[in-house]
Amino acid sequence: MSGKNLKVGVAGLGAIGMPVARWLDGGVERLSLSGVSAGKKERAARRVSDFKTPPVVSDLAKLVAASDVLVEALPPDQFLGLAEPTVAAGKTLIVLTLTSLLTRMDLVETARETGAQIICATGALVGFDAVRAAAKGEVTSITMKTRKPPEGLKKATFVVEQGINLDDLSEPLCLYSGSVRDAAAKFPANVNVAVALALAGIGVDRTEYEIWADPAMQRNTHVINVDADSTSFELTIAGVPTEENPATGKLTPLSVMATLERLVAPLTVGT
Repeated sequence: MSGKNLKVGVAGLGAIGMPVARWLDGGVERLSLSGVSAGKKERAARRVSDFKTPPVVSDLAKLVAASDVLVEALPPDQFLGLAEPTVAAGKTLIVLTLTSLLTRMDLVETARETGAQIICATGALVGFDAVRAAAKGEVTSITMKTRKPPEGLKKATFVVEQGINLDDLSEPLCLYSGSVRDAAAKFPANVNVAVALALAGIGVDRTEYEIWADPAMQRNTHVINVDADSTSFELTIAGVPTEENPATGKLTPLSVMATLERLVAPLTVGT
């Protein structure tokens, strides 16, 4: 896709979408902001009013029609409203809500038919080149343990449904231990990084995952262990949470920017 200029639509103006939209508005070679979409259009219009070129705030259908590439930075319940028309139109979809994609993997087959491309942004983690490469051989196990400040997990679906009080937590609390597939169902807005790791490696059923609320943590910390016939390694990532949403790391919108640049770059590094 590096041979042409690309129009990029950003769906969602939260802790991920807003920095990406502002970056595109600032001027990026061979990439342009075609528009944005958000649940509250009037509020969104005010938020982008100071852009150099304030983008059109439209509904998802119009945003898809106006764009070559769509950045999905939406709440899980709005995922399909963007994903389905984007894939049906044969366009490129950059996905952040991987837990939602996991429940609709038929979209991958549709993309194969329409020529669309689904790209999973994975900026909260490192080492995906090595994980993908190891998965071409024999992998014994891949495990991931996540520790987050309690503030970043208070609104998690599982925590709310179980009535777990994280306000006065004095020691680490393991909220979940099991497969990534089950974790995705219980924490649809919190374990996208684990789904990304599983899709890059040995799948959501074989990849083991733990998530902890830890009052000693100031950063979203992930520890990944991979054991394979070709390699064995451990990765530790300590992401700084965004001020707007403690559940989202500052590295995530930057990873979307890097992904977009890769689409048009004459030189890329990594697989």
